[in-house]
Amino acid sequence: MEDTADTIRNRVDESGLTTIDLDDLIARKPIVSFDLAECLENGLILREKPFRQTLKNLKPEDWTEKIVVLHCSNDAIVPEWAWMLATSQLTAHGAAVGIGRAEDVKQALLIEAIQQLPQESFRDARIVIKGCSSGTNAESLAAAIRHLQPVALSIFYGEPCSTVPVYKRPKNPAKN
Repeated sequence: MEDTADTIRNRVDESGLTTIDLDDLIARKPIVSFDLAECLENGLILREKPFRQTLKNLKPEDWTEKIVVLHCSNDAIVPEWAWMLATSQLTAHGAAVGIGRAEDVKQALLIEAIQQLPQESFRDARIVIKGCSSGTNAESLAAAIRHLQPVALSIFYGEPCSTVPVYKRPKNPAKN
C-alpha cells in the first residue's frame, strides 16, 4: 500500500479544468504582403484591365497556405472593387487574406478561429484561457469570453496553477 503522504499528485490535472491556449488557434502560416501601390499607374490610378491581368498572372504556389496582408503603401484612393478582386483571386489560390497591418490581420484571423470553436465542446466546462499567449490582445480575449460564456460553467484567465476568475454562471439565474 502506498503512503499517501509521499505520493505526488497533480492537482491541476485533477481539477477538471479545460485549458485553452489561444496561440494554438493562430494560423501558423507565413505572412506575405500584397501592396496595391505596385499596381497603380503613375502611383495614383488603379485601372481595372491591367489590375485584372496582374491578378491573373499570380502564381498559385506563391500564395497557397499563406496569410496575405493586402494594403496600399501610398495615399492613392483605391476603389473598393480592387480589394474585392484581389481577395477573390488570392483566396482562390488558397491564401487567408486580410486588409491592413499584419498584426491586425492576425488578430482578425484569431477572432475568426475563436468564433469557430465548437461551443458544445465547452458546455458546463471550467475553462482557463492561458495568460501567457503571445498572439492575443484585449479584443481577442473579449471575443473568447463572448463566444464561451454562454455555455461555460466558469472562465478563468492565467495559468491553471494561478488564475483570475472572470466569469461564473449564477446558480439560480433570474427568471423573467
